[in-house]
Amino acid sequence: MMVLLLLLIIVTLVQLLPGAGDFYAQCVYPVIARPLSFVSGLVPYSVSEVFYTLCLALLLLYPVVSRMMLGRSWRSVLFVEAKLILGLYVWFYTTWGLNYAQSDFYLRTAIQRASYDAQTLLKFADDYVTSLNEAYCVVNDKDETLVRREVVKAYRDMSTTMGIHAPFSDSPHAKTMLFTPLFSKVGVSGTMGPYFDEFLVSRDLLPCEYAFTYAHEMSHLLGISREVEANFYAYEACIRSQVQEVRFSGYMSILHYVLREVRNLDTKHYESWLSQIRPEVLELDRERIDYHRSRYSNTLGSLQDWLYDHYLRFNRIEDGRQNYSEVIGLILSTRPQ
Repeated sequence: MMVLLLLLIIVTLVQLLPGAGDFYAQCVYPVIARPLSFVSGLVPYSVSEVFYTLCLALLLLYPVVSRMMLGRSWRSVLFVEAKLILGLYVWFYTTWGLNYAQSDFYLRTAIQRASYDAQTLLKFADDYVTSLNEAYCVVNDKDETLVRREVVKAYRDMSTTMGIHAPFSDSPHAKTMLFTPLFSKVGVSGTMGPYFDEFLVSRDLLPCEYAFTYAHEMSHLLGISREVEANFYAYEACIRSQVQEVRFSGYMSILHYVLREVRNLDTKHYESWLSQIRPEVLELDRERIDYHRSRYSNTLGSLQDWLYDHYLRFNRIEDGRQNYSEVIGLILSTRPQ
């Protein structure tokens, strides 16, 4: 118990002391993540989901077994339960969660935040449509080897100037979620397994979504905690590729964010701007929405949104799930002027 309390104190201090989060992210996390992700990568299935299931079963069954079969006191039972929960809490933050305490993208890279004025946004939106239309192609399958090669190359290139670690190996493996149907019901297409430093993607992904989702979840493995930054890095990794399918996945991934920003900025300009997007792209987007909506549960999805929003706020992402949509600001800040 003393070891757990000591680790809890260390975790708390890293979260509170200025600069401690950056030291963890830059110097400590890679030392932990490299061997842990290597070992978990030897297992072909999701170690994280099996671990979550066993932990939940243990937390629920232990009190029953201890009281009814072993006759232990409630005080003893609750003490063991508290140690288990504390152990999980410390494990989570030690192996990955303290990345939430590092500086944001702008501080890590010394890149200036771009002004978000109408002229800048509309110029970007026009350029974006051109790139989106040029990148459009029919993606028929999920070429995991190709995507892995392109994303690893992009992250190695970005690691020198863009505030992200280089990949820990040449062939990081994205595992398929064991509970894909459940995750699809709450609108989750990928996730990071922080206890074993592995990343997972949904079996229900459409081929055109795979590259971006792979790159997004891989950025979490590389120490990126904020969702807006993971979106940004995944977008950049994809559009830097010379492979059209990968590039299209990147451009397609931010379509809804751009649509919303232009619509909110200038309703009259929005209609003429929207008409410039290839009909095939808009049709694919509608098909994608319908596809995921058919698998989504409003009740479970709303509950998951509420829980995840509070989880992000607990980890000092004060705008919660809205953090996803700020990707346009990051893109504007890194565009050549």
